Amino acid sequence: MANYNKVILIGNLTRDPQLRYTPSQVAVCDLGLAVNRQWTSQDGQKREEVCFVNCTAWGRQAETIQKYLSKGRPIFIEGRLTYSQWDGPDGKKRSKLEVTVERFQFLGGRRDAAEAGGPRGGGGSGPAPSQDTQRQETSGQQEQKAPDYDYKQDVDDETIPF
Repeated sequence: MANYNKVILIGNLTRDPQLRYTPSQVAVCDLGLAVNRQWTSQDGQKREEVCFVNCTAWGRQAETIQKYLSKGRPIFIEGRLTYSQWDGPDGKKRSKLEVTVERFQFLGGRRDAAEAGGPRGGGGSGPAPSQDTQRQETSGQQEQKAPDYDYKQDVDDETIPF
């Protein structure tokens, strides 16, 4: 019997990505995604529903997501479903289904272009993010504040380090 486990989502982050490291120093980033669905019912009413999805990215992808994205930003995610089970503190069985990120792509334009009244999805040719981004210590893990970044600049896929 054939098996296939692939998830493709486009949505907005529901919170700032949370970066942590395993004991072997592998980066892990947890993020929440809101995916909206809009349709018209049989009686002509416009309807909308939101699906909230928890996602986990690993390694260099985890660090990149945490560095450049924040709550409300759009993202394209391609990954697979992962099912986890454990015993809760009350002795009951717990489980969750989440998406493990295999690939992702930034969507939308620069945040400050949109805030300054520029076109959505903005253009512009602002400077690349500075390499001396401030790092903060949070419970022993290193996190970075997302700098402004021009997401519309052309990048050859083969030069991306992840």
